[in-house]
Amino acid sequence: MNKLSMSGLYTLTEWITRFAYVNLLWIGFSLLGLVVFGISPATVAMFTIIRKWIMGDNDFPVFQTFWNSYKKEFLRGNRLGLVIALLAYIIFIDLNYIKLDTIIQIPLYLIIFAIVMTILYIFPVYVHYNVTFIQLFKNSFFIMMVNPLSSILMLIGFVALFFVMKFLPALSFFFGGSLSAGIIMSSCYLAFQKIEKKLQKATSA
Repeated sequence: MNKLSMSGLYTLTEWITRFAYVNLLWIGFSLLGLVVFGISPATVAMFTIIRKWIMGDNDFPVFQTFWNSYKKEFLRGNRLGLVIALLAYIIFIDLNYIKLDTIIQIPLYLIIFAIVMTILYIFPVYVHYNVTFIQLFKNSFFIMMVNPLSSILMLIGFVALFFVMKFLPALSFFFGGSLSAGIIMSSCYLAFQKIEKKLQKATSA
């Protein structure tokens, strides 16, 4: 193998290790909060780490950064998790118990789809922007609506990940959460960059 191939193999192995490590941290800290109180702040911490990697920041202590984010965002993260759980419960009720005519079902499904997509944007917006709790939901919805390409890329990534995990289910334990977060964060970061470029042009004009 030449040096270029060895370098590429080393980089691939390093990133595999990183994502597996973060996924294990996510599982461990979710369990630390008895899952119910741990999963949301652990998810915030995971997105914080992955955001740094996507922005090119690789020189930081992963565990310490994860732990600091988990502690700092524990209460606010659980508040966010409660709202998301309520939205998920409403969607579950709508899909399983409300029987409507087909004409009414179509807009209902569109609304549910918009809610689900907005939720996917919430954690990236949470870790990328310093906004209030209400603005968090407003901005997530707005960014989702004006960036359909990012949403499409996100869905394509999820489909690809689903088939990989389906054929290799053991990988879910090591990469299920972190790779999903990586797909979401990278797609959203493209949307963030587009918005920031437009704002820069608007302010400089």
